[in-house]
Amino acid sequence: MQQETKGAAPGAAPAGRTRREAYEARVRRRSTLVAAASTALVVLAIVTLVPLAPGWEAVNRSFFNGEVFAQTFPTLVRAFLWDLAIFAWSVPLITVIALAVALARDARSPALFPLKLFGILYTDIFRGIPVILVVYLIGFGIPGLGLPRPWNSPYIWGTVALVLTYSAYVAEIFRSGIESVHDSQRAAAASLGLSRADAMRFVVLPQAVRRVVPANMNMLIALQKDVALLSFIGPVEVLRQAGVFKSLLANFTPYVGAALIFLAVTIPATRYADYLMARQRRERS
Repeated sequence: MQQETKGAAPGAAPAGRTRREAYEARVRRRSTLVAAASTALVVLAIVTLVPLAPGWEAVNRSFFNGEVFAQTFPTLVRAFLWDLAIFAWSVPLITVIALAVALARDARSPALFPLKLFGILYTDIFRGIPVILVVYLIGFGIPGLGLPRPWNSPYIWGTVALVLTYSAYVAEIFRSGIESVHDSQRAAAASLGLSRADAMRFVVLPQAVRRVVPANMNMLIALQKDVALLSFIGPVEVLRQAGVFKSLLANFTPYVGAALIFLAVTIPATRYADYLMARQRRERS
């Protein structure tokens, strides 16, 4: 049995490790100081140089008017509730449809090939068409059929456009999660007497869904921003309300207010998605 290092208490960390940890701590502190200093210099340069531009006064009045901001911001916040509502009722629909499409694409029985073909065509079509074009086609096309109220509402058909588009993207994320589960898991489930459907339900899907949570978080962030596209077909949400104020006041400050509202929601969500991805990497390493 090896003896303890002379002069060192039992269980104490080796001196080499202690020196390495101290060195890494100094490097981290130095990196933090350099990053803080460079950031401060950039901010100082922007604050100093931008107001020196010839057109700064006009830009300041048009985009950063404090009086206009105070006048319009509360109404913009209320209009943003429509964005949140459309987002809230779209997410469950997207989840259900995307999971169904992903399972259809994963179908392995020859008898289910039509479902697999439908899943392939669905994802190819709605991932290939820009979101704004789908919003226009559905948001203007279907109400043009002369449907009675409330079935001609742009809120309904705008939601349908977003759900159809984002379901295609989320379905591919779910499918990648399903395919990341090794086939040995299915074989083990079959050896325990589980049917193919039960193996998918109790073995494959729980692992797949857990693996794709960070990627789906990023899709939800994108969805929250793309709700603003529905303003082009009529819903008075925050972007359209900002446009109304811009027309009434001849000032672009309401657009800055709308941008700040979106940032207040998307930045925390983005940081949370980054945290989930980092935790997932740590668990795999």
